[in-house]
Amino acid sequence: MLEIEFEEPVSEICDCCGNITIKLTRFVYENDSAFAIYYVRFTKDHDDFLGLISLGDWGTDEIPSNRTSFLFKLWVDKENWNVSILDGNESPWNSEILGKLLQREEALKHPWIKDVFHITDHMVEEDQELIKYFNNQG
Repeated sequence: MLEIEFEEPVSEICDCCGNITIKLTRFVYENDSAFAIYYVRFTKDHDDFLGLISLGDWGTDEIPSNRTSFLFKLWVDKENWNVSILDGNESPWNSEILGKLLQREEALKHPWIKDVFHITDHMVEEDQELIKYFNNQG
């Protein structure tokens, strides 16, 4: 069972339009064990809703070599949520702690891609900041 720990959102002003950009950090637990972390960033009236999910050994303060990150774009059309995996070199998050940042083709073939989509399913159902953003976009 997945559980998400919701940190307070961080706001800043977008350089290109002056709207507020929201940044979220979330910790994901599976059966009470640290499982993943995700970051999302979005700005009102932008279509670049980006997220990053890092999976691997999150139960330690060390930086294990088995952490792997997946960059994605999330959007909704009519009544469907959509997730597209992006090339890692497009990521605004570049930190050693997140592990290897995969390119799209490698990410889609990775055995953990099913976990990425499982987490995004929970995001769109449980993350109230995310839900509020998409409800106000229409």
